[in-house]
Amino acid sequence: MAYELYYWPGIQGRGEFVRLALEEAGVDYVDVGRQQGAEALMRMWDGPGIDTPSFAPPFLKHGKRIIGQTANILAYLGERHGLVPKSEAARLWTQQIQLTVADLVTEAHDVHHPLGGDFYYEDQKPEAKRRAKVFREVRIPRYLEWFETILTRNPKTDKHLVGARLSYADLSLFQVVAGLRYAFPKAMARVQPEYERVIGVHDSVAARARIKAYLASNRRIAFNEDGIFRHYPELDG
Repeated sequence: MAYELYYWPGIQGRGEFVRLALEEAGVDYVDVGRQQGAEALMRMWDGPGIDTPSFAPPFLKHGKRIIGQTANILAYLGERHGLVPKSEAARLWTQQIQLTVADLVTEAHDVHHPLGGDFYYEDQKPEAKRRAKVFREVRIPRYLEWFETILTRNPKTDKHLVGARLSYADLSLFQVVAGLRYAFPKAMARVQPEYERVIGVHDSVAARARIKAYLASNRRIAFNEDGIFRHYPELDG
């Protein structure tokens, strides 16, 4: 039974965290928005008779189940496909890390849209510039330091965030580093030497056979200025 991923065509966004898990798991899935168009996404999103409608994409359909929220989807896929340790404590810890990733993603988005999505970037450039300075100088290092600390304190290995094996949290950390490098290349070039373990996770995920093949394929949407991680030179500092 193939998974059906519902997310906007043309951007990585929050859906990319789910795509990475599906690709690493090596399972069949349909990226509905990309393959069938936004109309198919909207029909499922707003369709009648859905008892558990999602507030916003991404959401995943698997049989009769419709599961929303990125972290929730990853918890579901993680348990089914060995992308999370088996113990309850480890599953909860992995989910906690993923929810913190979600906080970071929101902050990254709000750098270029500090007044909200109802305004174009061009309508909020002064506010975005102020927000970007704080994000570059304070928030990025704070998040990366937290991930580095987790890796340092992992009793199993400093090469994974949770336990001795890859989890969906590692896949998400890869995406975070890739996104920050795209959006803030100058800022990341300055700070990333301080976080060797974080960069090590990024590099090891990128080298995994299925992920490497995915990144080289047309299934991987390129970063662009319609997504969450956007590169505006004036915000890089």
